[in-house]
Amino acid sequence: MIQGNTMKSRLALIVLVIASVRAGAQEINADLEKATKDAVKKVAPSVVQIVTQGGTDMVVTTPKGPVFRKALGPTTGVIVSADGYIVSSAFNFINQPTTILVSAQGHAEPFLAKRIATDKSRMLTLIKIEAKGLPVPPAAPKKGIHEGQWAIALGRTLDTRRLGVPSVSVGIISATNRIWGKAIQTDAKVSPINYGGPLVDIQGNVQGILIPASPRGDGETAGFEWYDSGIGFAIPMEDVYAVLPRLKEGKDLQRGLLGVRMKSQDIYSVAPEIGEVMKDSAADKAGLKKGDIITEIDGRPVVRMAQIQHILGPKYDGDKVSLKYKRGDKVEAINNLTLVAALVSQAHPFLGILPMRDDPKLGVEIRHVFPKTPADKAGLAPGDRIVKYGIDKTMAAFLGQKRGAQQLLDWLNTQLPGKEIKLEVARKGGKTETLTVVLDQLPGSVAGDEPKLPDKLPEAASVRKALAPLEVAKNLKPAKAEAAPKAETGIVKRATADGEHKFQVYVHEEYDPNIAHAMVVWLHPPGKNKDDDLEEVAAIWEDYCAAYKIILVMPISQNDAGWLPGESDIVIEAIQDTMKRYTIDPRRVVTHGLSVGGQMALHLGFGARELVRGVAAVGAVPTNIKDNQPAQRLAFFLVAGELDPLAKSIADSRVKLAEKKYSAIYRQMPNRGREYLEDAQLRELVRWIDMLDKQ
Repeated sequence: MIQGNTMKSRLALIVLVIASVRAGAQEINADLEKATKDAVKKVAPSVVQIVTQGGTDMVVTTPKGPVFRKALGPTTGVIVSADGYIVSSAFNFINQPTTILVSAQGHAEPFLAKRIATDKSRMLTLIKIEAKGLPVPPAAPKKGIHEGQWAIALGRTLDTRRLGVPSVSVGIISATNRIWGKAIQTDAKVSPINYGGPLVDIQGNVQGILIPASPRGDGETAGFEWYDSGIGFAIPMEDVYAVLPRLKEGKDLQRGLLGVRMKSQDIYSVAPEIGEVMKDSAADKAGLKKGDIITEIDGRPVVRMAQIQHILGPKYDGDKVSLKYKRGDKVEAINNLTLVAALVSQAHPFLGILPMRDDPKLGVEIRHVFPKTPADKAGLAPGDRIVKYGIDKTMAAFLGQKRGAQQLLDWLNTQLPGKEIKLEVARKGGKTETLTVVLDQLPGSVAGDEPKLPDKLPEAASVRKALAPLEVAKNLKPAKAEAAPKAETGIVKRATADGEHKFQVYVHEEYDPNIAHAMVVWLHPPGKNKDDDLEEVAAIWEDYCAAYKIILVMPISQNDAGWLPGESDIVIEAIQDTMKRYTIDPRRVVTHGLSVGGQMALHLGFGARELVRGVAAVGAVPTNIKDNQPAQRLAFFLVAGELDPLAKSIADSRVKLAEKKYSAIYRQMPNRGREYLEDAQLRELVRWIDMLDKQ
């Protein structure tokens, strides 16, 4: 009996403990709920609704559908000054609206706003309304923001009455000092519904302004593909207030750049050795050179490029830094180095020739000379072989460590249009001459110059010795011949290394591994990712693949609504896998797509510069155009149907690309909408691909 009473007592105690825990949890939840509501209530009067009108409509691919239609829905902003200054995400203004309306809590009618300036490093835009006495929220000090703290994301887009509570999403601070030292990371839900809104702590202090962001890119749309993914970013409010006086002056703020490109693409495990110094950059003016290794910035030792990006990431144009670098065995120091904004774009130089492909001999045999080009004016002719090149009397010979055409192209990429160079040429008849040539710029890289492609090029494009060992200069060890991997032809179904993503490769039946083939990477439009769809594309390209030696790679998106920028790695792996299995000419790798596939082709062109040399986009608008890179040529072939609503924007983008000194062509299909190419445009596209190795 005593034993039974003891058991009952224990059970009663357990029940009491559980009840106490539940009561405590309910009390904690109630306290948290109250604190959240109080925090939202404290900040809500400072959160405004922004509606944009006019400007470009469809501007960017989204995870939720083919395009994101800007100017059709409200966005969010935060009051930062009692006299009417408001900060929002620059993403909300990428359509360049003609009208900006701001609705503030407690005001019956919206205010007309004007854009003041944009911080193009942190992607924030400052706008102004004519009002006084507006509520300004308190900022949470950066030093008090830590991982694990509560974070509340607010947006005003769904508040049609302009008086209610903003939309609320609760999470935590998951990291600080992200996006190369510029942003806070949160797992609170962040999307276009609250871009430009505040991230708030549990005390009602604003931790930051919500923006789309990505460590892999910059610009207004970078990171947009991550929305609703559980990864969101905010620019610390303390940093916003720090640059507010400069933004109020009405001048856009630019990211401060050193102006170098590293020798290696690996930013995490390789020493930061400079591979290229950009002309007129901060590094150029300071005397940095190719081969220098950066060892310290602002007193902080660095051993990899990622550390440099993290230190320089928060800095603006005009900011000063100190650095140390190693040249040979000596360490040099530079103090008060002034960073600069976007570098002056330089057009690629143009000699005016097509080289004969797959030639193992020293030098460059000329396949074709373009009329009225520097090469034509200097008297170069098909069959001539360039055996030396240089400036003035300094002439360099070909070594055979790489193909002659690639060695010449690498050197030309270090020169500028207008430069006078010397070429030693062995004529087809046996005579050797030294010619003087003044370089031009690539056709299509001038805003007012719409290049016309030749109707026909010489059919003989290759000497068919792609796998033969290269002839080498004296005293150099000859290379061994390459073995041809076994090649499957027809439509070959493949998968990425993890087996999760599929892609197909079409290889014509006459494939010869001794001929370097061009690669066209087809990025299908929404809903066209089935086997029958890809077979139809292969059938369209079949004859061109055989005649022009092209291999067609067809990655497959798992999203029926269209490609996402986050799927870039799938496409890149498909390209790299195909390069291992077939003989591919790296100078003629082209991403090609229609509609959202075209947007993805453009995204890859700018984002995978080490692989892609051409972009052929149909019914797609280039946005966030990045600076041209001297060492990595990239050309564009843009097409739109006359009836496509985007036709004008696509035509205008050709001019914008040329202003950045890219070689770009625009073609319009009469009486057509957003449809695939007609025969005339397809034939011209194939000729354009056949000319991508011009120099």
